[in-house]
Amino acid sequence: MRLCRFSFDDMVLTGFYGGNAIIPIDQAAEAYSRETGVELLLPSTEDLLELLPPDGCSFEQARDLAAWLDGLDVIARDELTIPAEDAQLLVPIAEPPKMLFLAGNYAKHVAERGGTTAEREETFPYVFMKPPSTTLTHPGEPILIPRVSPDQIDWECELGVVIGRHCRGVSEADALGYVAGYTVVNDISDRAYKPNPGRKPRERDKFFDWLHGKWHDTFCPMGPCILSADAVKDPQDLPIKLTVNGQLKQDATTAEMVFPVAAVIAFLSRWVTLEPGDIIATGTPSGVGSASGTFLKPGDLIRATIAPIGTLETPVEAEDS
Repeated sequence: MRLCRFSFDDMVLTGFYGGNAIIPIDQAAEAYSRETGVELLLPSTEDLLELLPPDGCSFEQARDLAAWLDGLDVIARDELTIPAEDAQLLVPIAEPPKMLFLAGNYAKHVAERGGTTAEREETFPYVFMKPPSTTLTHPGEPILIPRVSPDQIDWECELGVVIGRHCRGVSEADALGYVAGYTVVNDISDRAYKPNPGRKPRERDKFFDWLHGKWHDTFCPMGPCILSADAVKDPQDLPIKLTVNGQLKQDATTAEMVFPVAAVIAFLSRWVTLEPGDIIATGTPSGVGSASGTFLKPGDLIRATIAPIGTLETPVEAEDS
C-alpha cells in the first residue's frame, strides 16, 4: 500500500499513490460503501500515520480499501483517479518531530570519498540532523542552489524510514515492528561550505563545515509517498537508483548498508525516544557527485528512485539574488 499527501483544488488530501495517478481516499471510501453496502470509518485527516501500521487507527480499513481497489477493472479505477500531473504531491509527513540522517552507512560511498569503514562490531553509526521546517521540499518542487556557496552541491539518494510507534530501548530483533513505512529521501549536500573563509582555524572546523553544508534551505526533498511497512518483506532488499538529467549516477541496493535498518533503530533508541513521524534517512550508496567532481547546477533534474516505493523528482534552481 502506497499512500501520499497531495493538494488539489486548494485542499490537502490523502490518496493511494500509483505513480502517474492518485486515487483520493475519501472518494475511494465512498465508492466502496456504495458498491458493498459497508461503510468505512476512515478519518478525514492529512496524517498518513493514522492509515499505516503499527498503530494507525484506520490501518486495517485502509488496507482493505486498497485491496478492493486492486480488484476493480481499469474503467472503474479510472473513474476514481486524478492524474498526478493535476495535483501537487506533498511531503508524506508534514512536520516530522525529528529527521535523523546516517553518514557513511554504505562502505562503497565511504571509499569513493577517500575513507574506510570498519566492521559493525568495531564502530557505531554516525548520526546527524536536519531542520525539518526549512529543509523539507515537496516532490516536484526545486532545491535552490544557495548564493552563499553555489559550486559543490551534491545529491544523495537514501531510504527513509518512517517511525510509527514510540520507541525506546528496543532490540534489533524487534525494531522493525516500530516502523510505519518507507519513503525516498534526497540528502542534498554542500561539499564546499566554509563560513568566514578568513577565520582562525580550529580543530573541529572540518566537521562543522560538513554539517552546516547539510542545512541549507530546501536541502531535503522527500516523497513521493510512503510504502506501508507490511508491504516490505525485507528493507535490506530494495534497489536504489538516482539519475541527473537522465544520466545514471547511483545504482545500488540497501543490502549494501553497513548498519541495516533494524540495527539503526535499535542504536538510536538506546538514548533517544523515537516518536511517530520521525524520519530516519539511512545513508547513501556510492555514485555521489563529489567522487567525480560533478555537481548540481540550475536547470538540472534529479530523479531518485527506490522500487517499489516510487520516484522522487526534483528540479534544481538558483536561489534568487
